[in-house]
Amino acid sequence: MGAAVPDGRQQRSVRVVLLALMIAMMLAMLDNMIIGTAMPTIVGELGGLEHLSWVVTSYTLATAASTPIWGKLGDLYGRKGVFLSSIVLFLIGSVLSGMAQDMGQLIAFRAVQGLGAGGLMVGVMAIIGDLIPPRERGKYQGMMAAVMALAMIGGPLVGGTITDHWGWRWTFYINLPLGAVALIAISVVLHLPKKRSDARIDYLGAALLTVGITAIVLVTTWGGTEYAWTSAVITELIGIGVAALVGFVFWQTRAAEPILPLHIFRSRNFTLMSAIGFIVGFVMFGATLFLPLYQQSVQGASATNSGLLLLPMLGAMLVTSMVAGRVTTRTGRYKVFPVAGGVLLVGGLYLLSLMDTETSRLTSGVYMAVVGLGMGCLMQITMLVAQNSVEMKDMGVASSSSTLFRTLGSSFGVAIMGALFNHRVQEVMAERAGALGSRMTEQSAQLDAASLAKLPEAAREAYQHAVSSGTHGAFLLGAAVAVPVLIAALFVKEVPLKGAGPKAQDAPAAPTQVSEAV
Repeated sequence: MGAAVPDGRQQRSVRVVLLALMIAMMLAMLDNMIIGTAMPTIVGELGGLEHLSWVVTSYTLATAASTPIWGKLGDLYGRKGVFLSSIVLFLIGSVLSGMAQDMGQLIAFRAVQGLGAGGLMVGVMAIIGDLIPPRERGKYQGMMAAVMALAMIGGPLVGGTITDHWGWRWTFYINLPLGAVALIAISVVLHLPKKRSDARIDYLGAALLTVGITAIVLVTTWGGTEYAWTSAVITELIGIGVAALVGFVFWQTRAAEPILPLHIFRSRNFTLMSAIGFIVGFVMFGATLFLPLYQQSVQGASATNSGLLLLPMLGAMLVTSMVAGRVTTRTGRYKVFPVAGGVLLVGGLYLLSLMDTETSRLTSGVYMAVVGLGMGCLMQITMLVAQNSVEMKDMGVASSSSTLFRTLGSSFGVAIMGALFNHRVQEVMAERAGALGSRMTEQSAQLDAASLAKLPEAAREAYQHAVSSGTHGAFLLGAAVAVPVLIAALFVKEVPLKGAGPKAQDAPAAPTQVSEAV
């Protein structure tokens, strides 16, 4: 049965719930953006520079590993209680992180925060899936796209401002008032049916999946940076990851209540959307990593406003997402958007690969806007179609699977595009600046603004050419990886969205309710 179409006072209450859900989504997305700008200050006070990467890695690992488990818990025991638990856990991790006295404590508490964050994104998507039928869900896509754009643009600015004026600990404490608002609003207004399931949690499946995901994320995080790709550590992690995931798939066919029921992949649309989500994650996070680097190093933009550099891409993504949502709601048709998104994504990334040391900011902004248009056609449509492809009882695992594939895609994107970028930068620096160039980039191919300013003019020009060459290779790879998006989109079957059109009002209402007290 589909979710009831909200109207009147109930519709106003749905908006209150959606606002609270967007705040929770903001918490999960904003965190790493804010913390990134505070990291130099944190290291200066706590020390432990050699463990710096683990502050982000522990959070990412915990988020990715816990995502499928949160989704299944929501399906088994009810969405509301599980979601509120994830918010509370995230806030506890935030408080503890703000109180950390050394780098070891901060890394451990960031893992706690990441465990909570894994449930935030899944909970938001699954509750929206429960509350609003797919046909009506499109019009709310703009809200989610706006939150994403706001997090990416505002995160570095907010992080820098808080760190400068209140201290780095407040980059964690700022989550408390936002989280409290979300907790209160959802507790009071949202009323979902309580579930009591006699099914036991698939602990073995959860353990195998956690080990597999952890190994994958560590391979993509450490490969080519901490350890060589051919090193024993990376090879062993690949072996452990493959063995764990093969064991997981085997066990899921036998578990009484699998943590990730494989039958959802029998839906062609769900499988295609999972693949598209992985590639979108791969491309998007690679682009958001290298575009600011290119504009700072080659075009001389200020690092302080790095989030604003992405405005053409994020603005285009926001507008397109809103248009796609409205059109989908009005017509019930959606296949055109993943197809158009695939074309725009491939074309936009190819255009970005053409940038060199002479490319103007206006030109690069136009290229970014093309990529943004492509992502706007894909970001929320992939989740919408994935949720429309499963039964209501599997809404949680469908949402968590889509989120997980996008997360894993981002890990692979940053790692593989990063490896290609670093290799190319070091190669060009060796060619153009000889031994000096090799020494400059042997620790890291990414020089900060302060280091760049101290370089002799010849070395600086060599580095600008090297970065330009590195981004060319990274974006060309991104364009090639994005081609399967277009191919997959062509095979999407346009299944009617549940709750479509005026007839939805006559359909039997699901037991999902929103308090009308608001």
